[in-house]
Amino acid sequence: MRIRRALVPPLVAVAVAVLVLAGVAAGQAQRRGGAAPPAGRGGTQAPQVHANLNQVMRGILFINANIIFAAQTTNPATIKPAKDAATATDSLQSIYGGWTAIENAGLAIAEAANLLIIPGRMCSSGKPVPLQNADWPKFVQGLREAGMTTVKAARAKSEDAILEAAEAVVTACANCHEVYRDKTPQQGGDANRCVQ
Repeated sequence: MRIRRALVPPLVAVAVAVLVLAGVAAGQAQRRGGAAPPAGRGGTQAPQVHANLNQVMRGILFINANIIFAAQTTNPATIKPAKDAATATDSLQSIYGGWTAIENAGLAIAEAANLLIIPGRMCSSGKPVPLQNADWPKFVQGLREAGMTTVKAARAKSEDAILEAAEAVVTACANCHEVYRDKTPQQGGDANRCVQ
């Protein structure tokens, strides 16, 4: 007596293969001591928070704002690359220096605005970032717009426009700091940042 094999429909075979591969990947992640990344909408990785607000400010916004401010007094086109531009710590003298550094700084500020609205970020005071406050999204939008104003100025290679862009960055920062940052070190320093 002959036994006939049942034909497996192609879609079922593909589904089985996907499940097997997913199981293998999960097993490998567990063996490495890790876990699969959390899934967000559409199966993409959900944003994760690793820094408090003060660390984002110091690590991204402060540095890039200073690059923009430097262009107020020195035309970025006149800045010579460092001897080893590939390892230069001064962005204006790196292989992506000059006006490109200014454009990148503006883009970094505009993109960093997205980091300020991710739920779960904390202030250095230990309180949650005030996402629910009506003024917070306005301040974040002001920062995003200041970044994009800088991008336009850098693309135009305009020294006059970079002065306006720097002023937009100062204003965006000051608007938020007036409400959410201590005014003097005597008021509590880092522990009093993101005052609420």
